[in-house]
Amino acid sequence: MLAAVALVSVTAIGAAKAQSATEIQLSYKDKKFTPAEISAPANTPIVIKLKNLNSKAMEFESKALKIEKVVVGSSHATINVRAQKPGRYEFVDEYNEDVARGVLVVR
Repeated sequence: MLAAVALVSVTAIGAAKAQSATEIQLSYKDKKFTPAEISAPANTPIVIKLKNLNSKAMEFESKALKIEKVVVGSSHATINVRAQKPGRYEFVDEYNEDVARGVLVVR
C-alpha cells in the first residue's frame, strides 16, 4: 500500500510539473520564424508548438538547448525544452541556417 501511495504522489508531482510548462506558439514559412524572438520564464519547462507552413521539411536546431527536430512540410511538431537559466538561446532551421534564425529569451 505504501508503494501505491508513493506512486500516486510521484504521478501527481509529474502532472503538476507538466501543467506549469510555458507553451509557446511558433511558425516557420519562407525561411523565417514568426515570431523571430520568443520568451519564457526561467526555471520553467517550455513547450514549443512549431507549425511548418512550407511544403518542404525543415530542421529546428539549437546547439545551446541541445535540440534537433525535423519537421516535415505542412505539419506541426511539439518541442519540449527543459527548464533553462536566464539567457539568450539561438535556434535555426539547419537547412537554411544563414537566414532562418530565431532566439529564445529566458528571463
